[in-house]
Amino acid sequence: MYKIDISERTLHFKQPAGTSRGVYTTRHSYFLTLSDSDYPNVKGVGECATLPDLSCDAKPEYEVTLRQVCQMVEQMGRIPYDMIRAYPSITFGLESAFADFFHQANLALKGAFVAPAWAGDLAHLYDSPFARGEEGITINGLVWMGTYDEMYERLEAKLKAGFHCVKLKIGAIDFFKELDLIKHIRQDFNKEQVELRVDANGGFTPENAMSRLEALAQYDIHSIEQPIKQHQWPRMAELCRQSPLPIALDEELIGVNVRSMKQALLDTIRPQYIILKPSLHGGMYGCKEWISLAQERGIGSWITSALESNVGLSAIAHFCAKMYGPKVQMPQGLGTGQLFTDNIPMPLEIKGEKLWNVEC
Repeated sequence: MYKIDISERTLHFKQPAGTSRGVYTTRHSYFLTLSDSDYPNVKGVGECATLPDLSCDAKPEYEVTLRQVCQMVEQMGRIPYDMIRAYPSITFGLESAFADFFHQANLALKGAFVAPAWAGDLAHLYDSPFARGEEGITINGLVWMGTYDEMYERLEAKLKAGFHCVKLKIGAIDFFKELDLIKHIRQDFNKEQVELRVDANGGFTPENAMSRLEALAQYDIHSIEQPIKQHQWPRMAELCRQSPLPIALDEELIGVNVRSMKQALLDTIRPQYIILKPSLHGGMYGCKEWISLAQERGIGSWITSALESNVGLSAIAHFCAKMYGPKVQMPQGLGTGQLFTDNIPMPLEIKGEKLWNVEC
């Protein structure tokens, strides 16, 4: 019989993390520890964390709901996906805990553990070249919003560390100063040397978005995330049709948890890419559904973390390796584990531009 214990912890950023929605200095997470009376020496850990003003399940009653859902899982002996679609971060935390439990049980029983029938992909999450330490996952370097000098300094640090794909958060300073920063980057590095992605976090308006996209397109930008705020499907669809550079949806997907709604969004907007964060976009189950629907429509995708601790980041990395591997081609957004002063130790290590599992 399963039992889930809940604890919580606040992590602190090494430096304030600026977005167009505000600045984060701390990150609060709940941790689930899953055990089973039939396997007394085995435990699985998962992380449930929301982002204020962004997550669809960031509600005052979150902790109460989390405890109720965990009690339900204890009674049912499985994750009731259809009942908790509105709580993607809880879904992700439970999936992570179960996947870790199945993995630890398999190790303890020397490969003889048999996962329950409902487990599906979770039973095999830790079976990949990445999990065995044979391959690393290429990731992008992340440059947070700041002053011109701060952003350029951060960019130089990422390039010196070996990153060939860099994502710039824009919208904190004057757009034309940010454009000037990008111009300077391109004077030193062409698109073959450095792939540039930008994330507007919905910071443009429908009125100025196209002119800004045209300005950015001069500098061989790989893609731009969420140029205007979500919930403006006709405007976003128009931008995706006319934009001179590819558009990737991120915030637009939050709260769209039903398959038919996902189909309607993709068919209406027709983006070039979607960017998936399990704790925001339906857990691993929901992200797998997004990826499948996108592939059917010729829409690309990649996976990123959402400022989780190393516990959540590890689960996302293993999920990413299973979904796109072996040999994950497109750089993923999995470098956020370096952001905290008091992160939780996990067998993850960034070497150059690759994230490695060093548990093996």
